[in-house]
Amino acid sequence: MTFLPSPPLPWTRVCSVSDILPGSGVCALVGGVQVAVFRVAGALYATANRDPFTGANVLSRGLTGSDVQGGALRYTVASPLLKHRFDLATGQSLDDPGVRLPVYATRLEGGDVWIGSPI
Repeated sequence: MTFLPSPPLPWTRVCSVSDILPGSGVCALVGGVQVAVFRVAGALYATANRDPFTGANVLSRGLTGSDVQGGALRYTVASPLLKHRFDLATGQSLDDPGVRLPVYATRLEGGDVWIGSPI
């Protein structure tokens, strides 16, 4: 599945970092698009909230974890519906190499979480 490029988005403040429990995610509306924002291992990640396998906007409620492939550690989210896993940094599906989620730029500024354009 391929997603078409999106127009650039202005940086949008979505919440305070304290609003996201460590190891979990929240959903934010950024430029009219649902974005799943995760706080995992001290870092912030943002992906599309839409699960491409089911079409449901549920990924912010998924289970976060980690995976080691080729000696590299990467953090993941598993969809709460069919348990398909995605790399949080790249959006790449770990179950189907032809599927990738859009990922968004994130930044932490003064304790606030900001989401930018897809990267």
